[in-house]
Amino acid sequence: MSKSLVVLNPVETVACCSPLSREPLSQPQAEQVAPLLKALADPVRLRLMSLVASHEGGEACVCDLNDAFDLSQPTISHHLKVLHEVGLLEREKRGVWVYYRARTDALANLGALIGDPSA
Repeated sequence: MSKSLVVLNPVETVACCSPLSREPLSQPQAEQVAPLLKALADPVRLRLMSLVASHEGGEACVCDLNDAFDLSQPTISHHLKVLHEVGLLEREKRGVWVYYRARTDALANLGALIGDPSA
């Protein structure tokens, strides 16, 4: 009888973790949560998350974000792709544009992991 291993993506791992102040993360949990933190550790990506999350209607197109940076559109798209791949952003293609929406559940779970549960 073979055992199937359930592999969680970083966002699912964060949702399953107790707050850091309650109990230590296991090595596998830490390895799965680290990509989320690494993605947000870049100043451009952190600003992009903030811009998308706070944008009117809760979503933004790359065309809405270009003017906030002194970067090329392909570079901004790369950073958005990184945030999408770790599960912090959802995306939807409409015509030639891609619209991004922050996964507020992922951000809330990450906040709960890092924050003080007694607060």
